[in-house]
Amino acid sequence: MAISVDTFFLNPDAQGTLQAQIQEMIAEGILSGRLRVGEKLPSSRKLAAHLGISRITVTLAYTELLANDYLISKGRSGYYVSENAPVPPTYAPSQKSADTVDWSSAIVGCYCGGDTPRKPQDWRDYRYPFIYGQADASLFDHANWRLCALRALGQKDFAALTNDYFDQDDPLLVEYIARHTLPRRGISARPEEILITLGAQNALWLVAQLLLGPGRKAALEDPTYYTLRDQLVYRGCEIDCLPVDHDGLPPDTISADTDVIFTTPSHQSPTTATMPMARRKQLLDRARDIDAVIVEDDYEFEMSFLGAPSPALKSLDADGRVVYVGSFSKSLFPGLRLGYLVGSEPFIRQARALRANVLRHPPGHVQRTVAYFLSLGHYDAQIRRMAKVLHDRRCVIEDAVKQHDLSVAGVGVYGGSSLWMRADDGIDTAEVAQRLKEKSVIIEPGAPFFAPEHRKQNYYRLGYSSIPANRIEPGLALLADALRPAKTTITA
Repeated sequence: MAISVDTFFLNPDAQGTLQAQIQEMIAEGILSGRLRVGEKLPSSRKLAAHLGISRITVTLAYTELLANDYLISKGRSGYYVSENAPVPPTYAPSQKSADTVDWSSAIVGCYCGGDTPRKPQDWRDYRYPFIYGQADASLFDHANWRLCALRALGQKDFAALTNDYFDQDDPLLVEYIARHTLPRRGISARPEEILITLGAQNALWLVAQLLLGPGRKAALEDPTYYTLRDQLVYRGCEIDCLPVDHDGLPPDTISADTDVIFTTPSHQSPTTATMPMARRKQLLDRARDIDAVIVEDDYEFEMSFLGAPSPALKSLDADGRVVYVGSFSKSLFPGLRLGYLVGSEPFIRQARALRANVLRHPPGHVQRTVAYFLSLGHYDAQIRRMAKVLHDRRCVIEDAVKQHDLSVAGVGVYGGSSLWMRADDGIDTAEVAQRLKEKSVIIEPGAPFFAPEHRKQNYYRLGYSSIPANRIEPGLALLADALRPAKTTITA
């Protein structure tokens, strides 16, 4: 590959001759990894014209670099980075000037250091990845996804690919969500009441920005989705973390001065508890009595393989006070980053305007690709395939949990893709998780799910969407072994 001449610049404050400066410029590019082995340098004529210097100066610099084995010459073809050049494995530009800005004073607010943990990016390299929310390559329909993506690149869809929608979305995708996805949850919505988002997390962020801030109060399940709690902390609102029970969020614990109630009634995150119909009605009554908005995160309803899911809370809403959050990231793949908001038209209008100010709209090609994948039936086929595999893995993991005497704290009544687990009191599952990595096992410590004032260290989550069934029992055997020494230590 030829290196563009536009990437070369002389430092106006550099010392030494022009020839030495050119040598240093190219050598620094090689040593930092910006210029890689086998890449072709600009010709001496082009580089000289670009830098506004004599061609002989560039030629002499190239000759010196050739002698020092940084470059090789291939006759009339030109100069290339030598195979013997000291090129690092990754590009690491050197810091040429000191950073004199006091960023602690310049930045208004702090968005680092919350409870949201970083999941290991190399989880596929582990033999026993009990990791939640990641895609299993063996279950994804690569062939039909590729065909849909290619179709969305065609001339017929040129406008959908290239147009700036400003605050609008792909009408095909919105229509499918309105006509097919939402009716499965008992929800009826017009296009004006639907907004495409960059995943459920972006949807929750939009809600928090519009409905919460200093002087307002949010009711949050505890334990809960840690990123949501971080988002609310950043908003500066008052947060009331309410412990859940085996039926989810108890409505009678919500204080009368609450403005927004966040809940995951279908699969409580992370306990996987399903809220019964009677409690759902109680929650709606409580919200009506205190005039609060409910935000329903229905993040995993497609994974209800043990039985038909209960109707969404939004489907029971007669007042328009429920804002519904859905996502395709769990059922397709998390890197897709595509979800949607459903709510009353005045709310969606404001959410649409806020989204347009921040990011315009999710990429048109991504929206059209998903629209084709859904409308051509590939999505439903994938859901059926995933449901069967997850059901089989669920049976295996439940048997293995009993075999190794592990304690389950929560199992989804209708399915899901994880188990909420509890170790003995006094055990720090974060430490256990760190030790297990050495044995190629990944589990998710539960502490970040709990509010700081209710934090419990002995819970953890086991995801089974990305681990083959035949590795579940051996992985849990290693987990059980890792928990036993901890028990012995505590007893002693």
